[in-house]
Amino acid sequence: MLPDSNFLSAPLWLIEFLHIVTLALHLIAMNFMFGGIIILLFGKFDDKWNNPIVQKFIKLFPNAMAATVTIGVAPLLFVQLVYPKQIYAASIISGWFWLMIFVIAMIGYYFLYALSFKQTTESRQKIYLSIVLACLLYVSYIYSSVFALGEKPDLYKLLYAEGQGGTIINPDIGSYIFRWLHMITGAVTVGGFFVALFGKDNDSAFKTGKNFYLWGMIAAIVTGLTYMIGLGELMKPFMKSPAIWLVTLSFVLSLGSLHFLFKKRFVFVSAMLSISFVAMVVTRHIVRKLALVGYYDPSEMTVNSQWSPFLIFLIFFVLAIATVWYMLRLYFGKQE
Repeated sequence: MLPDSNFLSAPLWLIEFLHIVTLALHLIAMNFMFGGIIILLFGKFDDKWNNPIVQKFIKLFPNAMAATVTIGVAPLLFVQLVYPKQIYAASIISGWFWLMIFVIAMIGYYFLYALSFKQTTESRQKIYLSIVLACLLYVSYIYSSVFALGEKPDLYKLLYAEGQGGTIINPDIGSYIFRWLHMITGAVTVGGFFVALFGKDNDSAFKTGKNFYLWGMIAAIVTGLTYMIGLGELMKPFMKSPAIWLVTLSFVLSLGSLHFLFKKRFVFVSAMLSISFVAMVVTRHIVRKLALVGYYDPSEMTVNSQWSPFLIFLIFFVLAIATVWYMLRLYFGKQE
């Protein structure tokens, strides 16, 4: 007889808490890289490819990619722990596109290292960054497609019945396209913050970062509201849930952070952005739960606690955060 695997290996609140924390950290690293690449490609800098701020980003991109991938494993595992059948079924429908994520990510990783290790021409730097941007767009789109499909059991049952080749991308584009665009414009906003932070003493870099922060935020608000309006039948329960208050909080903090960014009060901006990140992740988590009402309720899952794996994870998670913090202090500290 096969062992029963239909249980949670820790209390639901703990798994959800760890998912929210690790996903927020993953998004910060991802947005630094994703938004930074977009701004370096399309932003205006004095003597762009020799500008010290641009070169600082280029040197940091491989590390940001490593952090994005490494930290991103944890929230992926936690969400699969709570929604195993939904995520698995959706990823099977788009199996080949899902598997290509790892190949595409490695290609992007290679070009980031190629860019940072060699003194390349301006045209080659643009080509390398454009390739990485295309890779990130692919990965982010497939993730959005698959996770949105996992919230529609009726749809993935129908799609699987029609074909088991793993070559179907979620056809209900309206359910996730604006969420995907919201993520991209949010990345531009965060990238603008870091460009302004690194370039606070560089007029052209600070101006570029400030402009991308402003317009990225406007675009993120528009796409976010459009996605929320498009929730359809979920709108009513969404408005009755804590999510609407989290959205309001995130909206107010985001607008307020503009004032502090223009004044170069980066501590306040980073605090506001961090709270907005957590609020966004929690809101996304609530929307997933609302979408699966009537199909699946994780609170009804049996809890069979297995504490040793969680203890090992927590130990290495704390060590990893401490190591990253130490590395950042070394990088941004006084150097000869």
